[in-house]
Amino acid sequence: MSLTAGTRLGPYENIEPAGAGGMGEVYRARDTRLDRTVAVKVLPSHLSSNPDLRQRLEREARAISALSHPNICTLYDIGHQDGVDYLVMEHLEGEPLSARLERGPLPPNELLRHSIEIADALDKAHRQGIIHRDLKPSNIMLTKSGAKLLDFGLAKSAEPSGPASGLTASPTMASPLTAEGTIVGTFQYMSPEQIEGGQADARSDIFSFGTVLYEMATAQKAFEGKTQASLIGSIMKEEPRPIATLAPMTPPGLNRLVKTCLAKDPDERRQTMHDVLLELRWIAEAGSQAGVPLPVASRRRTRERLAWGLAGVAGGVLVALVAAWALFSPTPPEMRLVRTSLVPPRVPVAEFTLGGINSGSLTISPNGRHVTFAARNEDGKRQLWVRALDQSEARPLPGTEDGEHPFWSPDSRFIAFFSGGKLKKIDLAGSPALILTDASQGRPGAWNDDGVILFSPTTLDPIHRVAAGGGKPEQVTEIDKSRNETTHRFASFLPDGHHFLYFAGGHGTESGSETHAIFIADLESKEKKLLVHARSNASYSNGHLLYVRDRVLLAHPFDPDRLEFTGDPSPIAQNVQYEPPFFRALFSVSNEGTLVYRAGVVDPTSTLTWIDRDGTEVASIGEPSTYENIGFDQNIALSPDETRAAVAIVDSDTGTSDLWIYELRREVATRFTFGKLSEGAALWSPDGERIVYAAITNVYPDLYIKSASGAGTEEVLLEGDMVKIPTSWTPDGKSILFWRFDPQSETGQDIYLLELGDGKEAKPILQTEFDEHTGILSPDGRWLAYVSEESGSEEIYVAPFPGPGGKWQISKGGGNSPAWTKNGTEIIYAGPGA
Repeated sequence: MSLTAGTRLGPYENIEPAGAGGMGEVYRARDTRLDRTVAVKVLPSHLSSNPDLRQRLEREARAISALSHPNICTLYDIGHQDGVDYLVMEHLEGEPLSARLERGPLPPNELLRHSIEIADALDKAHRQGIIHRDLKPSNIMLTKSGAKLLDFGLAKSAEPSGPASGLTASPTMASPLTAEGTIVGTFQYMSPEQIEGGQADARSDIFSFGTVLYEMATAQKAFEGKTQASLIGSIMKEEPRPIATLAPMTPPGLNRLVKTCLAKDPDERRQTMHDVLLELRWIAEAGSQAGVPLPVASRRRTRERLAWGLAGVAGGVLVALVAAWALFSPTPPEMRLVRTSLVPPRVPVAEFTLGGINSGSLTISPNGRHVTFAARNEDGKRQLWVRALDQSEARPLPGTEDGEHPFWSPDSRFIAFFSGGKLKKIDLAGSPALILTDASQGRPGAWNDDGVILFSPTTLDPIHRVAAGGGKPEQVTEIDKSRNETTHRFASFLPDGHHFLYFAGGHGTESGSETHAIFIADLESKEKKLLVHARSNASYSNGHLLYVRDRVLLAHPFDPDRLEFTGDPSPIAQNVQYEPPFFRALFSVSNEGTLVYRAGVVDPTSTLTWIDRDGTEVASIGEPSTYENIGFDQNIALSPDETRAAVAIVDSDTGTSDLWIYELRREVATRFTFGKLSEGAALWSPDGERIVYAAITNVYPDLYIKSASGAGTEEVLLEGDMVKIPTSWTPDGKSILFWRFDPQSETGQDIYLLELGDGKEAKPILQTEFDEHTGILSPDGRWLAYVSEESGSEEIYVAPFPGPGGKWQISKGGGNSPAWTKNGTEIIYAGPGA
């Protein structure tokens, strides 16, 4: 049966459908007694009409409700009303594992984390005498707090009732099979003894768990068949392809565990879920060496000692350095092994970490003798620093203030970098920095022996070239919109000096998308060649292409003359720091093979915190999350009455974001947006009734508006091939300000006004030769605070709105992210070093 909105079953008021399956329909509902959101499952008539089955369901529901485990969906209640049987369960925000696997396999660390959670939950259930019997990806929900098991005990409620011949029918299968009235369960995940109609026990769940593990690691089902009969034959007689052939980075121990779980004879499997759990924990602790035979593991440990050098010293190691011969040549003629570490200079912050626009500032010179990185000086201002590897101290480079994304000249004499909307270069000997060309949001590039520099002028540009002496840049690559590309970056020359590597990707495109790839192109032609799908920067050295997958640094044998791979990739470093929004891993390699990289896990989460005027923390809100900045620092917006906050929270699996509404007093978060690749930059209307936000649906963020209650659907306000980020409402609620960035426009970033209503006309408010963005109106609508880089660095200005009139510079030495106080007499902004 189907329930309409507002229908009540006991104290539970239906809100909207949440899903459906063979065991019934699920609705999101409200518990009117406790004012909480719950999930109500309405059982189908073929179950509820049988008194014996109803009694059995009730008994099992009572047993399941006694299960208390963080990875089992809690059963709150069971009821019967007007001929309808229903279960009331914990309401979960997340996605089924089956939906996640449609985007590709889970990275090894996530696979192990979730599999341990599932195994622990099953172990708890088995100890209580409860067998799941329908374990499959669609019955596992991935939430922010971890994996949750659903539908415990329901799959065994229906006994076999049909003739055995029903199993041998051979319809063509277009979706996973569930045979109702014969054997309840999904055949792809059922054990041989269940298919034969035998007695199922805990070992049957272990077989199903093995099929789920296999699919988590490979995104492919362990057993396939075009018909029901061929699928059954596969389960009963065939062995799945080894995981290692489909997912080479999977720990070998996991491959062995899965193979044991999938044994046809129950006696040959692991006998308890607790044994499986212990083995998974051992694999997680042992990492990639788990299950490797002793001689191989011994050789690997030796290689890792050579390759990675020091793992830690007092004061904290920020970078490990290695020699390429130690990595790539077993019998080098002159092996130069570097065992060292790089510690920050004696200044407040060394910006090796990702998570900001300066991600990836750590680079090594082509001759392998110097490294450069960004750090803040004693005044809190960021600049580039250089350290020679044969010296213990780093030195700052005057003239590189606000420098980011450095890269080297081929002779290792000069450093190119971006600052103040320009591409610049500086001589290590100490001459002043020289401006080469404009680059408002430049991304790093490469420099060849012929004096050609490749770089990306903005985050949404293809690769351009410019002479090392300066001049007007020329476009080299062409962004392919049919592949959903939005950016080309990380150009890197091959030894011949005219072929180069580059990364092509799409903002807001999920991590497993084929949009993300490393290409090879030629300065002398328009030809390009796709080398490998990877969401990473890439560099060539000593016959290998280096890039990162799932935070594992790979060395892929590569012939630069034939422009082809010559072997399979090998892992050379794990836990390499990586930031999905920037597509970049923190590593750099010299021509002769010295590698510099940053290892370790950087926690990207933060907690919403109230602070007073003195900067003292007053209170925090909710659990730590990863908050997205689609438009500069606009990742949180308070409602006009300050009781709610709209925030953009990143999904750790996909790197995409959705808007959530926090009720600040109750500290309860509700998801606000669904279905787009990424949403953020929310703004409340002056009356608090509507929210305008930016959503990336394909390539560029478009403007949307939706009721703040979450009811109804969103409305598109403005679309087009340019970046559009809302920044402010007019006090009358009839118009919004947004900053617009058109890669094809000579004016770069501009501030526009969009009039709402039938016309929806957009017109420029500030459009000059300089970049202007983040226009914020005063509470009375008479003044506009904005950011401009007309002085050579970003500063805060105030001008009359809508004009005409002059302007006044508010900040000094840098400023961003302006915000007016409620009375409109003060402006709060992020100053230099913030």
